[in-house]
Amino acid sequence: MKQVRTADLEPQQDLGASTTLLREDRGQVAVLTLNRPETRNCLSEEMIASLHAAIAEIGGSDAVRAIVITGAGSAFSSGHDLKELSAHRNDRDRGKAYFAKIMSACSKMMLSIVRSPKPVIAAVNGIATAAGCQLAASCDLAVASEDARFATPGVNIGLFCSTPMVALSRNVSRKAAMEMLLLGDMIGANEAKELGLINRVVPPEETVNAAVELGRRIAEKPKATLKIGKEAFYRQLDMPLDEAYAYASTVMVENMLHAEAEEGIGAFLAKRQPSWPR
Repeated sequence: MKQVRTADLEPQQDLGASTTLLREDRGQVAVLTLNRPETRNCLSEEMIASLHAAIAEIGGSDAVRAIVITGAGSAFSSGHDLKELSAHRNDRDRGKAYFAKIMSACSKMMLSIVRSPKPVIAAVNGIATAAGCQLAASCDLAVASEDARFATPGVNIGLFCSTPMVALSRNVSRKAAMEMLLLGDMIGANEAKELGLINRVVPPEETVNAAVELGRRIAEKPKATLKIGKEAFYRQLDMPLDEAYAYASTVMVENMLHAEAEEGIGAFLAKRQPSWPR
């Protein structure tokens, strides 16, 4: 596994006035670190907003070609901040408006990952439970530490993991998803890989570096082609087969007309390295 050189790292910086979320650029890969280890990096209102804003900002950057999301300390993310949510049970509506606000904000943040033109890679360094598991599943790729564990345990506390279910059920088989949702049991990294929830399992000390290396390899590919392909991948998933093929065919035609495809195919036929348009 290729290691990141010290010279490749830029100092971590907080995004805005808060240090809830940290950003560290490693060449063309931005590493976002959920930085509330004392709460196991739960997805508080502030964390959700910070992550959504960072994904949107990086999505429009020409300097960054891929994003890695990881957690500080021993956890990736334990899911929603239950203390923050419960604090609103004394509201006049028993917290209904606040709960709706948080669930909507979290769903929009997850969608921003899927819709980002930049590939997003989860570097799961510890537990990823409930909405934390949803976060890992929402990323395009996921690398996990050997000691990472995953669960959708809401059923154990009377709160079925309905929003995590959306991302989970689009990554693993129906029966595997239902088992995780109905039992709420923890599964290890190797089982998560077998189920298709993650791509790779690596030693703990290599988790972020392995995700960054994937990002670097992706960054070498033509950027417009990656944007076209990622958008098409998610759009066709929910289409009937005939519609998916019709849609994908139009995407292929537009891609063929792009300068990147013209250069790439020309280089392949001429048996030379492509010089990608900038």
